[in-house]
Amino acid sequence: MTQKLSIKEKVGYGLGDMAANFIFQTMIALQLSFYADTFGLRAATAGTLFLVVGLGAAAFNPVMGVIADRTNTRWGKFRPWLLWTAVPFGIIAVLTFTTPNLSPGGKIIYAYTTYTLLRLIYVVNNVPYAALTCVITGDPDERTSLSSYRQIFANAAAFIVQALAIPMCDYFGRGNRAKGYQMTMGLFAILCVIFFFTAFATTQERIQPDPQQKTSLGQDLTDLIKNPSWIALFLVTIFYFIAISIRGSVMLPYFKYCSGKEILFSWFNGFGLTALLLGVAISNTLSIRLGKRNLFILSMTLAAIFNVALIFIPPTATVAIFALEVLRQFAFGWSCPLLWAMIADVADYGEWKTGRRASATVTSAVVVGLWAGLALGGGIAAWLFSFYGYVPNVMQTAHALMGIRLTASVYAGLAFVLTLVCLFFYPITKDFNLQIADELAERRKKFAAS
Repeated sequence: MTQKLSIKEKVGYGLGDMAANFIFQTMIALQLSFYADTFGLRAATAGTLFLVVGLGAAAFNPVMGVIADRTNTRWGKFRPWLLWTAVPFGIIAVLTFTTPNLSPGGKIIYAYTTYTLLRLIYVVNNVPYAALTCVITGDPDERTSLSSYRQIFANAAAFIVQALAIPMCDYFGRGNRAKGYQMTMGLFAILCVIFFFTAFATTQERIQPDPQQKTSLGQDLTDLIKNPSWIALFLVTIFYFIAISIRGSVMLPYFKYCSGKEILFSWFNGFGLTALLLGVAISNTLSIRLGKRNLFILSMTLAAIFNVALIFIPPTATVAIFALEVLRQFAFGWSCPLLWAMIADVADYGEWKTGRRASATVTSAVVVGLWAGLALGGGIAAWLFSFYGYVPNVMQTAHALMGIRLTASVYAGLAFVLTLVCLFFYPITKDFNLQIADELAERRKKFAAS
């Protein structure tokens, strides 16, 4: 089956993820450093914050999925949530990266309050946004193409955040890093609001459940638990984002303390994310040839190898470190669109097997793994720092420096290996994917005609 989408719709949809990633990437790459070095929290306190709030937000994902599946407006089920959450998203993001003049205890309360609100508004916005992939088109290859556009824009935001955020903080702060973070996040927040509105205006929901389908939360959850593709992808997602979170949290301290040149962090991310964007750009072509599952396996194998290899390179060997990151990010980039396209395939599998469709419930149940992975990864990174004796804004001991290096290489690499193992249990191969899509297309023609 074919169902081609316009470039306008793909770009518009991609801008929605660019908006979210101005905040998402800041949480991954800068939040641990912000809380420890600027806001004034101990690393272990920040780690507990990430874990407690992150797991709570993860548990809220299925609730939001159920709400989104049962939303019915003239704009559809999922699109209106982009409109409704845009402005609150931007405001809360700025507040989260604001350093108040409070006592240490007051700062902990402030951090828990704002970070909790940020994670909740992210869920309310992002679950319906992610579910849109399932309903914009039923064509498996167009879904991968749509997800590729999404990832190109998402990683363009990552490039801006990871390569430019620290220089922007320095420029706006003029020596006051707290003010710099607040001003930088204010600019990102304005762009977020504009891009969410654009995504709402340019997309269309085309795939609808069977009009005879009865609403049943219990049946939706039963169908989910009996769906082996969901179970496998859920585990893949957890370890995938543990790896991303550990690696993302540690690289700024790596350059600040191990290399002794914090400015290299921006250049490192600039080269790496350029390579990642190139990897994302060819992902759809490789996926059509190899299939999503096989390409994901290849991507994780190489990402694990290149990640662990960092431990064998001295922190002062800048050229070798940059070259290794280019290779790692290029291979990793192949996987970026695949996860989101595979979520839609899992929703199709559930409909094909049971005759019932619950796009947002399936999406949110996988995204639980995303947030759980980020929470665990952020907590693990912070606790490892504490275990190895990391102390912010001072010269680190040899033991602490080795802890930073191991976290950036071996520990993050192990999470990529676990992602790889879980992928072997994912049952939707390339041929099976096409069979499901064709059979569902025929079913939809019948109930549309009736």
